[in-house]
Amino acid sequence: MAELTSSTREAARRLGVSDTTMHKAERSGRITREPDGQWDIAKTRARLLDTADPQRSPLSGSAAAEGTPFARLKVAQLALKVEAQRLALDESKGRLLDVATANATIDEIASTMRDALLNWPARVAGVIAAELGVEPHLLQSILQQHINELLTEASDRFDPPGIGGEREPHA
Repeated sequence: MAELTSSTREAARRLGVSDTTMHKAERSGRITREPDGQWDIAKTRARLLDTADPQRSPLSGSAAAEGTPFARLKVAQLALKVEAQRLALDESKGRLLDVATANATIDEIASTMRDALLNWPARVAGVIAAELGVEPHLLQSILQQHINELLTEASDRFDPPGIGGEREPHA
């Protein structure tokens, strides 16, 4: 049979806590009375253990307290704090990059490479045409066409339609 008492002081005495602790826990919603207004000592003890700070509660034993929801919450809170500190340290040491900065740098490098490729046929067409004995303008046009196809294929591969921008898919 359940151990019941209607007195908050008696329940506190049986649980080994002060009546002030009982009142505070009841006001905060950590513990509640039975529907008939009495305290069920076993249920109240279990609720106090589940919601108590193991370092502060006289009810919690060190071994049993590690599995309480409060203890797990404290461990999770500590883990998040450590992770935030690690990220702050990595950022201060320059190990992390801002996404916008990284994207801008990548765009600048890609743009420079694209410009170099687009200008290459005009620079080398004369030399290659002389070696092959063909007309320079025709060779430059053919090289330019192939470079444009290469760049279009590469842009489709690295930036598929619908992801990066408002480009229309090539037919």
